[in-house]
Amino acid sequence: MGIKYSNKINKIRTFALVLIFAGIIIMYLGLFFQRTPLVMTLFMLLGFLAIIASTVIYFWIGMLSSKTVQVVCPSCGKQTKMLGRVDACMYCNEPLTLDKSLEGKEFNEEYNNKKIKE
Repeated sequence: MGIKYSNKINKIRTFALVLIFAGIIIMYLGLFFQRTPLVMTLFMLLGFLAIIASTVIYFWIGMLSSKTVQVVCPSCGKQTKMLGRVDACMYCNEPLTLDKSLEGKEFNEEYNNKKIKE
């Protein structure tokens, strides 16, 4: 079957969503420490910071997403956004590249690093 690839934008959005749920869970855990206000406040602040971090990440990826290159996936035919030299389709996870020198090569996300020379 091979390795399952995922779109970079979707990975970052998923991480931000996990941060929201983690923040809510951390805040909920703070309710178990109502008898010690200092610990409860610490849990509430940590949960709040996780949610604020998620908001910042959502804003950042939204700004980044508006500047990406939009291409039509050859596999599913849907319009998708590419971030970097290589990426995967947002819908069918088909490996994509706009770099002609990478066509036909094995898909590797390391091609997005500027230190790697081809």
